[in-house]
Amino acid sequence: MIPLLILLLLIFFCVFHFRLYLFAFPKNRLIILMYHQVKKETHENLTVSLKQLEQQFEYLNKKKYKTRFFSELNTLGKKSIILTFDDGYKNNFEYLPSLLEKYNLKATIFIPTKFIQEGYKNYEMMGFEDIRNLDKKHFEIALHSHAHENFRHLSTECIASDLKTNMLILDNEKIPYSKVLCYPYGKYPKKSPKKEEVFSAFESLGIDFAVRIGNKVNYFPTKNPYELCRIDIKGKDSLRKFKLKLIFGRLKLF
Repeated sequence: MIPLLILLLLIFFCVFHFRLYLFAFPKNRLIILMYHQVKKETHENLTVSLKQLEQQFEYLNKKKYKTRFFSELNTLGKKSIILTFDDGYKNNFEYLPSLLEKYNLKATIFIPTKFIQEGYKNYEMMGFEDIRNLDKKHFEIALHSHAHENFRHLSTECIASDLKTNMLILDNEKIPYSKVLCYPYGKYPKKSPKKEEVFSAFESLGIDFAVRIGNKVNYFPTKNPYELCRIDIKGKDSLRKFKLKLIFGRLKLF
């Protein structure tokens, strides 16, 4: 009796923790993947290899996943997925266009405008001209703040001012973008009343969605548009692990 109860509790935990119940409602199942850099070869977790990324894109295409922009979420259907890339690295510009075209996929790039203006550490970043030249059939641009500072450490006024700068620069550079925010470092205020204040500021700025990490599949439409989860795809992930992440998100057992 006790082993059966334990088994039932384990099944219950898995179904709800990993949101497996969404398989019964495929049109409400939204997967958002998180990437950063792409290089020919890598041993870094925040960078995927070109071979690895192509294997993943080929798998998504073969299994008929439908990539969406955030601006297209009113057309959500079965096997909907959003591919996101953070920060605006030059290698995204070099490698993504041909791969997205080859496998008929779309991606959203979150741009922190200060990184484009001033650079970021020793990394080569895209320029505004590069961003303007991305094919709008395959690329959507969205917000990643201006200065890329941890929102948990900023006042609501500073957060609002930073986002206004992020949008103003993109406007001045004549770069169309969706009003979707990727939190710098995935961090945002989680305690009241600060959380509600910040979310209210987002509404005033016309921001539609914001993404954190969370490593879970989303139920969509959501009651929490500023807390959408992304699944972190790492450079050391095998193709098998990638496939499992599409189902479970992060599962520490593999």
